[in-house]
Amino acid sequence: MDLPVVVGVDGSEPSLRAVDWAADEAVLRGAPLRLVYASLWERYEGTSLAENLAKPDEQVRAEDVVDNAARRARRRQPELDVSVEVLAEEPEYALVRESRTASLLVTGTRGRSGLAEVLLGSVSLIVAGHAQCPMVVVRGNHDNQAPAGTHGRVVVGVGEKPAGSAAVRFAFEEAQRRGVPLEAVRAWRWPAHESTDHPLMAGEPARLHEQRAAVALAAALQDAPATVESHGRTTEGHTRTVLVDASRDAGLLVVGAKRRPGHYGLQLGRVAHGVLHHSTCPVVIVPERT
Repeated sequence: MDLPVVVGVDGSEPSLRAVDWAADEAVLRGAPLRLVYASLWERYEGTSLAENLAKPDEQVRAEDVVDNAARRARRRQPELDVSVEVLAEEPEYALVRESRTASLLVTGTRGRSGLAEVLLGSVSLIVAGHAQCPMVVVRGNHDNQAPAGTHGRVVVGVGEKPAGSAAVRFAFEEAQRRGVPLEAVRAWRWPAHESTDHPLMAGEPARLHEQRAAVALAAALQDAPATVESHGRTTEGHTRTVLVDASRDAGLLVVGAKRRPGHYGLQLGRVAHGVLHHSTCPVVIVPERT
């Protein structure tokens, strides 16, 4: 049985855009779509029941949310197998658990202020730090109303250990599914403590760091499928800034996040955290096992 693409919904416009994106992605993968709404409504409403329905008001609203989202997904992709689930629990816990049996987990942005479309909501941020499968946060200026099958290039950030990287492997697979080019990006910086005043040495430390970046990039691209048009680019600068810049004309940005067994804190890292907040295209966080 194919593992589903799971999308967290809450009735907001960002989550509906995530439904659109997830429906298209599920069709690309030949996978079913599962829509999940989670909320601890009993904590806030107790035994207050909706008139004539004998259900908590929030539960009634939740069922309306997932039903509307399912109709939207089926209008976009009529042949898609869509299922829904309403869970009376914390959304962060529910979505992390869903990630254990999903091929992909999808959420939208969900800020609680006027910065809703700029900063990432707390639920998506927490889930991104713990999800056990690749997680997509659908954000940026994309309205996801373009005809199905039209996508920009896939950009992947190349980390310290590119060989066998799950993020690089995911990026290749996604570029192949979409029929688009892949751009692998490796940022590098010249540490200030390596500067030298000797005129014959000027530029040597910088070239050394750039060469190391080029070696890492070559290692990342060595297993590129012949069917994927792949390009590599090294750029001087902070990795977060370089990747956010690359997201401006991309269809998807892919980064890795280390998962340390037995560690229960947020497992994202500064680069993943930064691009989740500031990318202008959907971001995929791919767990990297250590």
